[in-house]
Amino acid sequence: MEEDGEFRCWDELIPDALGLIFKNLSLQEILTVIPRVCKSWQRAVSGPYCWQDIDIEQWSQQCRPETLDRMLQMLITRSSGSLRKLCVTGLPNSQSFSFIADNAKSLRTLRLPRSEISDSVVEQVAGRLSSVTFLDVSYCRNIGAPALEAIGKHCKLLMGLRRTMHPLEVVGKLSQDDEALAIATTMPKLKQLEVAYLLISTEGVVKILENCPELELLDVRGCWNVKLDENLVKKFSQLKVVGPLVVDYFGMKGWDDCSNYSGSSGYLAWDFVAGDVGIGYDDVISDVDWEDDQSIEDVEMRFYDGFDLENAAFDWPLSP
Repeated sequence: MEEDGEFRCWDELIPDALGLIFKNLSLQEILTVIPRVCKSWQRAVSGPYCWQDIDIEQWSQQCRPETLDRMLQMLITRSSGSLRKLCVTGLPNSQSFSFIADNAKSLRTLRLPRSEISDSVVEQVAGRLSSVTFLDVSYCRNIGAPALEAIGKHCKLLMGLRRTMHPLEVVGKLSQDDEALAIATTMPKLKQLEVAYLLISTEGVVKILENCPELELLDVRGCWNVKLDENLVKKFSQLKVVGPLVVDYFGMKGWDDCSNYSGSSGYLAWDFVAGDVGIGYDDVISDVDWEDDQSIEDVEMRFYDGFDLENAAFDWPLSP
């Protein structure tokens, strides 16, 4: 109640304002509680005002494929072409990916980790993702260099790519340098690249560095074949390299043993990310143009998210 004794008329707020308020609620509350309060609130959650940014990544980890399909259809339809950010885990089929692309004219951030998408479907729909500036296709086992090449050719505004893999998902592959080449030749505007545990070589990373001059963050943790020369890294004054060393549960060592490079060189062992660099680098990436708003410390912590560690192989590093 206001000081003058009058109630605030929440039902008279414009839908845009209501949408900003409702974004602070859980998905369940928005879909089941808010529509029952009053008609104006029901209209707000039924329209695009609440669904320009859709983040159901956590919820989608625990739902059935058919339920996820229905939820995506409903929420994306409600966005009415104004969808700017979509985060969802485990797309069950290519039809869902195609539906997203059909409604992606305003989409800037697209996170699709652990999704069942293939090279062929990415090649078919990449042309409809031209506005995307940040893409996450981590742990997508069925795509490779052809998909990345298609993305690079059509997503000319792409500034952030996350292509992290799990060690078990690359077993049996000899090399993924073709993915590094696809990135190097088609994504010159990249500023953030995460390729942890990808089977790439030093030559592949060098090609990326030579062809992506604006790169500011390169995550190559677990890329054991990558051995960058300190003098090479120093040529890129704005670049921070994370990895390839990973401090794990089974062999954690002191900081002096983690890397042969100093923190000032820009070539960092995993331990150093949360130290001096983490503080300074936040200020840099807060002003960049890609839509993914996570700091370098988030890169560190996200690396361990979403896996059943009890059933994982021993070569998968546990979080310190």
